[in-house]
Amino acid sequence: MPHILEMPAFTLKAGVPEAEFLLAHEKLNREFMAKQEGYVSHKLVKNNEKWFDIAVWESMEAKEKAFKDIYKSAAAAEYIQLIDQVGTDDDIPLFSVVKYY
Repeated sequence: MPHILEMPAFTLKAGVPEAEFLLAHEKLNREFMAKQEGYVSHKLVKNNEKWFDIAVWESMEAKEKAFKDIYKSAAAAEYIQLIDQVGTDDDIPLFSVVKYY
């Protein structure tokens, strides 16, 4: 079964310092993402003011469970307060990883 790549897009809320956001992102990864069953990797990328939080999961089931559980995480709540997501949760692009090099 191919891995699932999840790629939400967002901007930082007005007045949020990038350094504060990066600390919150590291905390999210350490305290929530890396502890999830089926977690493969997590990358943060930026294009001007638009950010993408790329997570790779072993399966759609692992991604869906983590998505449900993220709202129970204090680290996630802190992180979510700092961003303005582009679109809704239903708009988050999902991809099947076809090949790794």
